[in-house]
Amino acid sequence: MGKRKNNVSGLSHFLAEAAKETLHPQDLQSAPSQTNAAADARTDTLDDVTLVDPRPSKKRALRTGLLGEGLEKYDATGLVPFYTDASQVPEHLQKYFSQRERFFSMYASGCLLDEEGWYSVTPERVADQIAERCRCDVILDAFCGVGGNAIAFARTCERVIALDVSPVRLALARHNAALYGVQDRIEFVLADYLSFARTLRDKRRKIDVVFLSPPWGGPSYIAGSPTKERPAPTLPDPADDPVAEEAHAEFSLSSIRPIHGRDLFEMTRGITRNIAYFLPRNTNLEEVSQLASPGEKVEVEEEWMGSKLKALTCYFGGLVAGQEAMFDE
Repeated sequence: MGKRKNNVSGLSHFLAEAAKETLHPQDLQSAPSQTNAAADARTDTLDDVTLVDPRPSKKRALRTGLLGEGLEKYDATGLVPFYTDASQVPEHLQKYFSQRERFFSMYASGCLLDEEGWYSVTPERVADQIAERCRCDVILDAFCGVGGNAIAFARTCERVIALDVSPVRLALARHNAALYGVQDRIEFVLADYLSFARTLRDKRRKIDVVFLSPPWGGPSYIAGSPTKERPAPTLPDPADDPVAEEAHAEFSLSSIRPIHGRDLFEMTRGITRNIAYFLPRNTNLEEVSQLASPGEKVEVEEEWMGSKLKALTCYFGGLVAGQEAMFDE
């Protein structure tokens, strides 16, 4: 590149101005031509050398998200909104946001949920209770979502395999697990459970327990299954009895996704007899009892949060009290 002539700029201009400041005022008035000559001489000389900025260079700031420095590879900051105030939350998610600390006790530290995660994540205390019941070496969380159950399992099991078909939810689950410090105990797998289950049966990989928490069909599950309803019992008028429970139609296993809940269970039995099936609180228990083998017991645990029944966890195989001998079959 050619020299830039008749243009004193940058550091050259700074040095030229410094040269002027070394002269006395009377010298500037009596000998302007000498001053210009000195500046030109300095400028010509500087054009032939490499200039070094004397100012200290700024360190490039590390880009860290909600997880902080050292956990960048797990950080999903920016993938979904992180709400810190109710005014930021869409109206249809407001009631879930108000329960955020129930879902994740460390929510304020940076837990992330997508829209489906807000209404499908298992509350932390419930997840901890299920994890205690499912204590084992290797557990498969077939529909891990944003990681609520997988995080709890990582505290009671040696190894957790967490599956989901959504790369976004899997990234959020990994992010949340890192926030809780259990990411190294969880193997996150982007996969469809039905395909993964078939592969497991072929490879005979040892899985002690499978936790099934399949999609229930969104928040509308509480309305029950349109093809599987029975008349609601007569209840007191809520206006007369303020603590009366709201009646809901029964939820049928046929409403489970991606396939009929019965078929999902039977496929899982090809992996292990020890299954924890997480279902809506209004599930038809007659259908659940029919899943068990002849002579086998099913244990249904009600999951309460305060005065509200949230869900049911149905235990099969060696997870049932009194059937521990079935665990290793």
